[in-house]
Amino acid sequence: MNPKQTSASSRWLNFKENNYIFSDLGFALDLSGIAMPAGFKSEMEPRLQKAYDGMQHLESGDIANPDEGRQVGHYWLRDPKLAPDLGVRAEIDSTIKRILAFSGSVHRGETRARPATKFTNVLVIGIGGSALGPQLAAAAMASPNDRMRMFFCDNTDPDGIDGVLTRIAAAAGGLAATLTIVTSKSGGTKETRNGMLEVANAYKRAGLEFNKHFVAITCPGSELDKLAIGEKWLDRFPLWDFVGGRTSIMSAVGLLPMALQGTNISEFLAGAKAMDAQTRSRETNRNPAALLALAWHHATGGAGKKDMVILPYKDRLELFSRYLQQLVMESLGKEKDLTGRVVEQGIAVYGNKGSTDQHAYVQQLREGVHNFFVTFVEVLKDRGNVAEGSAPFDVEPGVQSGDYLSAFLQGTRSALRDKGRESVTITLTHVDARMLGALIAMYERTVGHYASLVGINAYHQPGVEAGKKAAAGVLNIQNRILNELKRTAVPLTVDALAASVPELNDEQETIYKVLEHLAANARVRKSSGKDAYSAAYRII
Repeated sequence: MNPKQTSASSRWLNFKENNYIFSDLGFALDLSGIAMPAGFKSEMEPRLQKAYDGMQHLESGDIANPDEGRQVGHYWLRDPKLAPDLGVRAEIDSTIKRILAFSGSVHRGETRARPATKFTNVLVIGIGGSALGPQLAAAAMASPNDRMRMFFCDNTDPDGIDGVLTRIAAAAGGLAATLTIVTSKSGGTKETRNGMLEVANAYKRAGLEFNKHFVAITCPGSELDKLAIGEKWLDRFPLWDFVGGRTSIMSAVGLLPMALQGTNISEFLAGAKAMDAQTRSRETNRNPAALLALAWHHATGGAGKKDMVILPYKDRLELFSRYLQQLVMESLGKEKDLTGRVVEQGIAVYGNKGSTDQHAYVQQLREGVHNFFVTFVEVLKDRGNVAEGSAPFDVEPGVQSGDYLSAFLQGTRSALRDKGRESVTITLTHVDARMLGALIAMYERTVGHYASLVGINAYHQPGVEAGKKAAAGVLNIQNRILNELKRTAVPLTVDALAASVPELNDEQETIYKVLEHLAANARVRKSSGKDAYSAAYRII
């Protein structure tokens, strides 16, 4: 047998041994592109069994986030019977029923702001998990049969907010036909608060009563909840303390926008529940989340030494890499392990879609710095629903567009393999609500298992809170600058401002950046100096 035949035979055997098929889920996980040595799985098995124990405790309601003293219960959202508290079970069940009833009422035109105007658009205001989950679902489930058109405001960028409002104005019915969902767990998230105020102002400018268009998703008793009650918003839906933002897509955060769009949320939850059942297996070869966590551990050395490149070969899943950026990086990016030792863990995630981005960075993936592993997401069914009129069409004799997409995936995978670049391939038979729920559930569990393998807490995020506190400090400096400029009523340089306010003595860089921003927006007037840093600023 010649070397080429031997090599091909070995690859085929490796593929058959490491391609895990879960027929009931319509899903396969191919780890043949990850060069795990013989004995690696058995070596890691005790740590995996410990991870299974930890996940069992998590689902049973143990405190998982000691920083905040709270449980982590996103698994209960698709199977309320798992919740240890009967009241929580009832709340989850009743919320799903209320979402279905509310969305049905909107679709029938029974719930509306004005007698003559039916809601045809949905604007979701949120940030992070409060926006990424609904955005992913909206893009993945979009069809010509959508019941409502979806829009998102996910930042505190005024230009971005104006752009969304402009697109809404051009949509059928415009702002008058737009139902706005404001999502904030605490109600104090500044980006969401700002978007809410900007959009409310837009309704007012249009002569509309914004409260008749607004719906809140928030923790009961939060600032936002109290505001919605006081201003008599259209409705309120709960977001519980045991649900983190990055795992909130199966709460009202994701379910309400999905139901309004027309997605079958019962199937979405059923897919997640089915994947949860599969990923509870203590038999590692039957647990796709555990297998994927093992692949991550081997590919990154268990220390984040390589980045994760997500390449879904399906336009519907274009936002999947963005969704996973938060889920993976916020969960795994931790300075300290569970013993308090500094470890600086994490896995960087980036990507977009194939085959588009083959033209963007596959050249580097194949021949450049080897600091990554790839996850290919393959979808076997080319078109969403052939029965709706998408008849087969050949772009060449016997070749269709989807054949090219599949060939590009296989070709890229092969080209990377030939260069010793590792990859995982996830194969889905199709993309629908059930499959999307299963895919998300698998990654949620994988993150938990990987965190256990490397000894960190996946369910807190002190770095995010540090950033928020630093931003508040910058705004405090801005207020002090403006107060000082008003008090003196004369132009002051950066150095003069730092000298005149003792608390700002070491903040010259921040003072400069704040003043430049204020000047660009005509909120202070700038007069030039001998160089960029000796300019003087005064109140207009």
